Amino acid sequence: MEIIAAPALGFRQAYPTLGIRVHAPFRGMLSVRDQLWAELIDWLKANNVPYTGRLFLRFHVVNMTGTMDMEAGVITSERLGGDDRIKPGELPAGDYVTLTHRDHSVRANKLLLQWAADNQIELDKTTGESGDHFACRYERVSSDIRTERRRTNWLVELNIRALTR
Repeated sequence: MEIIAAPALGFRQAYPTLGIRVHAPFRGMLSVRDQLWAELIDWLKANNVPYTGRLFLRFHVVNMTGTMDMEAGVITSERLGGDDRIKPGELPAGDYVTLTHRDHSVRANKLLLQWAADNQIELDKTTGESGDHFACRYERVSSDIRTERRRTNWLVELNIRALTR
């Protein structure tokens, strides 16, 4: 794992999005994500919506031993309409713990969660039977996946909404 930007707490603005929300098992979720991103990019092209290249994977519920409630999406330049499958949404503004890395997403997430705990930063989440429910937890890919095919080379910014600053 290569850390590009160390863990930090900072404000993130709201971003309008288009996304596809699904339930998928933790094992295999990355292939599901890749299929959804491909579908989303095709939809953008078919609907003459400019592709911004700012893809994200949002985790509404994290359950690493069960089912993940996740959304594969793209940040758009303005709020747009979708359809029955691709829905408009928003990554809400707020204070987030954040870290930018390359490769080994699980280790990077553990590092960010531990950093937040060590710094007594309370995350905006609740724990239930189905897993950890996050107000907003997402991974934004800074690399263009159409030209950089190797996931291990992607720059990924982790963001988890915090309750305190």
